[in-house]
Amino acid sequence: MKAVIFDMDGVLIDSEPMWKEAEKQVFSSVGVKVSEELSAKSAAMTTKEVTAFWYSYFPWSGKSLEQVENEVIDRVEALIYERGQAIGGVKEALDFFQKRNFKIGLSTNSPSQLISVVLSKLEISSYFQAISSSDEVEKGKPHPAVYLSTAKKLNVEPSKCIAIEDSFSGLMAAKKANMKTVAVPSPMEFGDEKFDISHIKLRQLSDFTEFELHKLMSDI
Repeated sequence: MKAVIFDMDGVLIDSEPMWKEAEKQVFSSVGVKVSEELSAKSAAMTTKEVTAFWYSYFPWSGKSLEQVENEVIDRVEALIYERGQAIGGVKEALDFFQKRNFKIGLSTNSPSQLISVVLSKLEISSYFQAISSSDEVEKGKPHPAVYLSTAKKLNVEPSKCIAIEDSFSGLMAAKKANMKTVAVPSPMEFGDEKFDISHIKLRQLSDFTEFELHKLMSDI
């Protein structure tokens, strides 16, 4: 293994509540009746896909889909600045890989606009040597393009990369890219069998040790 590639939302920062808040505020303002049931269906989508999703149920007038999408992104950015915090164990995990001379990358479905905001807010920008957003590729996760893009920028074969994810769609993307996977699901989802597709499953990032690294490198 020569590189590690982190997902962003749910791995580096607990941003899901911010996305939910921003989407509810913005979509409600154009007449969308935001429900928990439909929100759950859109959880793994890119912002562009989420906007099109809600428009298909509650088509609005007066603003383009792009305008509404950008309003959501701007609102999330403001919330990150206001109260964004690193998930426990993030800096320890970054230090772990950096000390072992791993190249470190980031692959996210979030818009490019938010990546620098998150990394700056968490004070971890200097760790990352390559970054890819779903903005830059043909399709977001679960398509592997965003992971393959980061591996290419790092100049590391995908099979020599470890991907760290909190979502099933992210794991699917990393596995399609032929990477080793580490799942760190939310506490509510930890027992879900869908995460058994991952090479390793952890309750928190700080649980990743030499043992897990050796397991991945031994292809067990």
